[in-house]
Amino acid sequence: MEDLPSPTVRELEILKVLWEKGPSSVRLVHEELNQDGAEDLAYNTVQTLLRVMENKELVSHHVEGRTFIYTPNFSREESASRFLDRVFDGAASQLVMSLLKAEKIPPEELNQLHQLIEQAKAKQQQLRSKGR
Repeated sequence: MEDLPSPTVRELEILKVLWEKGPSSVRLVHEELNQDGAEDLAYNTVQTLLRVMENKELVSHHVEGRTFIYTPNFSREESASRFLDRVFDGAASQLVMSLLKAEKIPPEELNQLHQLIEQAKAKQQQLRSKGR
């Protein structure tokens, strides 16, 4: 997998907006980031960050009228996969074990994970029985 730069914390916040809202102008990204009220981020700062992200090939843009519309170059899933490859050598089990050890998974998500594991096991058993 191509070794691309990892986004900074702020760049990741911008990517989250683009993943959730789709292709967006600087104004829309700026408004979304400032909705939380945690920090009043300047419009020019968002514009600069998007330009830096484009230089890093994290996003690309097209022009509509006089407005730059930014699009992420990678989906959330592709980014998660790259993270998994880079940090855990592709081993999802190591990621989950790290989260469990750090107690970062809420009980309701643990229940969902358990259900997904059981569904995956059942599906594998069905495939095996059909193959015989």
